[in-house]
Amino acid sequence: MSQRGIAQKTKNEKEMTIHRGMVTRDYWMKWDFDKCVGCQICPTSCPMGALTHVPAVLEDGRMVSKAAVDVDEKKCVNCGICVITCPTHAISLTINGKKEIPVIEYGAYPELLAKTKFRKEEFDFSLKDFVIDNCSADVISYDEVRDTMRVDFENCIHCRQCEIASNGAFTVDQAWVGSVELHRERCVEGCLACADICPSRALHINEQGELVLADYYCIKCGACMQICPIKPQYKTETFQFTSNGVNVTREREVLVNEDELAVKVERWRVNHTPVSSATWTEALRKLSDDKATMVEIDRKRALRREDLILALRKGDLSPSGAPNPNKGRIF
Repeated sequence: MSQRGIAQKTKNEKEMTIHRGMVTRDYWMKWDFDKCVGCQICPTSCPMGALTHVPAVLEDGRMVSKAAVDVDEKKCVNCGICVITCPTHAISLTINGKKEIPVIEYGAYPELLAKTKFRKEEFDFSLKDFVIDNCSADVISYDEVRDTMRVDFENCIHCRQCEIASNGAFTVDQAWVGSVELHRERCVEGCLACADICPSRALHINEQGELVLADYYCIKCGACMQICPIKPQYKTETFQFTSNGVNVTREREVLVNEDELAVKVERWRVNHTPVSSATWTEALRKLSDDKATMVEIDRKRALRREDLILALRKGDLSPSGAPNPNKGRIF
């Protein structure tokens, strides 16, 4: 048991934990480094500046050591914002042994709305193994007793590969709406690090050994930008917003070298439950770009795109849904 109100941190290669034992509240926070991709969303959103980015280690353009985060346990107040914003579910928080997010409980932060749905009546069950193999988070399984597909929703990262692999029987709504761009002509020669870190395989290496982008699978985490040798550069900009009738001034970092980047991720808007608070407004301004009117890729159009079929781990479907003559080849 830790001392009353004083946090104790433990850290190894696999995980990092903070334990803060109090008289009536016992807090445990855990960072799973196997799931963490070093995207820097949690350091950006942390209102206390308790989290810092730990850069990846590259050798000859390939990832040797993943990027991660570190935490200053003296600054952390166990608010849970990092738990909500983590796109890969690498962070968990329990209070008195139960999952609880204080900023949601107190109405200071929304829940991000991301959903994966399965329509059994539209599914060709001959594709069940194909769908399972193409789940980037390994959260889809087959329930033999009920003859249906199951999803571990708490750990699903909503990459949308199941949509394409199932020919639309799965549908996915992502939390973040935005874009990703790959400019291979700007890449450092021989570098494939972004494919090494991408949790959704939106960035991957094809059978010709080339770096390829399947943008529909991108979850907008931005880990690719963090690991890329061509680093994003920012300038500090002030912004104002109104909270409860009071004008508030804050600072945010604005990208200034987008024309030099080999890979760029933008977040235009986010789907979330209703909430109005200065904490949320400030976090949203830090995490998103001012392009709320942009339109995301259409799901029906995505199901017909050949590049998304080829980006799957095994090509079992043609763009029309018919058997693929390349079935069994690894892409």
